[in-house]
Amino acid sequence: MKAYILLNTKPGTSLQVVERIRVKTKEVIVADAIFGRFDAVVVVEAPTLEAINKIVYGIIEKDPTVIRTETSIVLDPM
Repeated sequence: MKAYILLNTKPGTSLQVVERIRVKTKEVIVADAIFGRFDAVVVVEAPTLEAINKIVYGIIEKDPTVIRTETSIVLDPM
């Protein structure tokens, strides 16, 4: 399964957050700090929805500088 995880972080911390996520999570395909409504986007690939759940709630949302996440699951990965 593939998911796009959009993050809001505390001001000035998005670059550090994506670097920590890259290091902690082998399922990360892309992790970029961005400009716009969200501060960062993370793309993960994991075998199950439960595995994605563990990444979002067990790793990303536990980061003290992450304020909020929004996850979009890909319906039909090619």
